[in-house]
Amino acid sequence: MNDLTAVVTGASRGIGAAIAHEFADRGAHVVLCARSAEDADAVADDIESAGGAATAMRADVRDEYDVERLLETASRVGGGIDVVVANAGVYHGTPGETPIQDESYSGFDDHLRTNVRGVFATLSEAVPHLNEGARLLVPTGKIARDAKPGIGSYAVSKAAAEAVARQFAADTDYVAGCVDPGQVATDLSGPGGRDPADVAPMFAWAATECPAEDLAGKVVGLREWKTATR
Repeated sequence: MNDLTAVVTGASRGIGAAIAHEFADRGAHVVLCARSAEDADAVADDIESAGGAATAMRADVRDEYDVERLLETASRVGGGIDVVVANAGVYHGTPGETPIQDESYSGFDDHLRTNVRGVFATLSEAVPHLNEGARLLVPTGKIARDAKPGIGSYAVSKAAAEAVARQFAADTDYVAGCVDPGQVATDLSGPGGRDPADVAPMFAWAATECPAEDLAGKVVGLREWKTATR
């Protein structure tokens, strides 16, 4: 990933932070954001302390003007953008304990505003700044395609986020697709699953080596990654 510019939203912790570190370790200049400037700066400082290149910004993906500034900054510092990981997301409640019929309207709305509209804003604002061959990646999970009790509108939002990625693949000249790392232990999804650092290389593979025809408008997962890299 030498000389590539990568944007990672929701990069203050979990999968987003792990992806930012992985990309930087592979030579990319990572432009990362989080709702907290302090948290974003901490990740960027860690990356730079390890010899990588990072630019941190405070941005809330629910605010398209924040997102616009993020992508404009990334393009300016990196000479265009090569990879976007629309990772920012929220979960209101406890996984497995939020049946959809019991959800509040405000929780449902914010799941869609952050996890769907936020993905749309990130990809949409990136398009004018993308370099030739750029890739747009949306993290996803099995619950987007296989309903599971107690996941509620978070699952709805992940299904819609996959649809956003598919439509960008259909309507633009760029490779846009979804990456399903399986169950990962994060603050959002809970303690069960793989360490985020263990699945971050999968996103680097999707950003650079995964055949375009396997990713564009589709979902690549652990099986495809392990088959390709074993």
